[in-house]
Amino acid sequence: MISELDAHLATVTRRLETREEALSINAARSGSSRGREVQEPPSPVRTEFQRDRDRIIHCKAFRRLKHKTQVFIAPVGDHFVTRLTHTLEVAQIARTIARALNLNEDLAEASALAHDIGHPPFGHAGEQALAGVVPEGFRHAEQSLRVVEKLEDLNLTWEVRDGIVNSSKVREDILAEAWGVPSTIEGQIVKISDAIAYINHDIADAIRAGLISEDALPAEVGQVLGRRHSERINTLVCDIVDASWWATGEEEPPGDRKIRMSAPVWAAANTLREFMFQRVYLLEARQEETEQAQRVVQMLYRHFLEHPEEVQSDFVIEGDPQWRRAADYVSGMTDGFALSTAQRLGEVGPPSQRLPG
Repeated sequence: MISELDAHLATVTRRLETREEALSINAARSGSSRGREVQEPPSPVRTEFQRDRDRIIHCKAFRRLKHKTQVFIAPVGDHFVTRLTHTLEVAQIARTIARALNLNEDLAEASALAHDIGHPPFGHAGEQALAGVVPEGFRHAEQSLRVVEKLEDLNLTWEVRDGIVNSSKVREDILAEAWGVPSTIEGQIVKISDAIAYINHDIADAIRAGLISEDALPAEVGQVLGRRHSERINTLVCDIVDASWWATGEEEPPGDRKIRMSAPVWAAANTLREFMFQRVYLLEARQEETEQAQRVVQMLYRHFLEHPEEVQSDFVIEGDPQWRRAADYVSGMTDGFALSTAQRLGEVGPPSQRLPG
């Protein structure tokens, strides 16, 4: 005889399945996922993608994002964006677009929450530093996949892992396909949501840091995207929804089945992105800060490469070559832990002499 609990759980399962069945024909469905590397019995109260999301937000690597740099290294103010707040903004934007296009927002959210989970300390300065010394190179998207697959062993679905490893972009174009194209439309949404989030919140941080003013933004950006943070995000999101309406299943899909923007908004977004590279990301006045951060990361990597007995962490895998263990250990550090470790090893001065914020 079926218990009341079993009956209730069966009802929950049917509701979840019904909701996914109502999604666009182009949506990814957890019921038809390519699965996990290790098969598991299904959850009675969550879809497979919801389960992935929960595993990500409960893991230690996700928690450490709150103490990792987005753009400004070890900032003093309370309102600068961190890698964690950036991640939450990406997830929010991705869910909004996925929902509007009747796609699977649970998949979009899960991939977004883990897309930067392997980022090293000090943002892209730290990534570039490791890329210069690690034998097989270093890219944060590949490290993020390694974190969820190996170091945290989350056993996520194939679709979420695909969205994570293919989330990076090159400088030249906000819709560039270099470094991989996600296999699902939801993964494509995460990739573009990442750019929407960072070019906008980085403007606010740059203004807060006194590097630029709102008036300094290119005139084309204000005319096409809007002059305020919320206006720009709203314009970009609404334009993507309109230009990608085929994803709802209500229009014939294009041959490439890609998430896209209209030509004017695409051009304005690229103009804004290039402006940020020139005026903020690669600003000469910030190079001393960037170079010091890189020296700290490379020093730490070389130190732990030469002193494997000092790597006391469960964020490495026994039996891996020492270069891999050193890279995993250093990339998992928060900004503060990296600085305090470097100070302990005599490589940076006391707090007043640390990286400027």
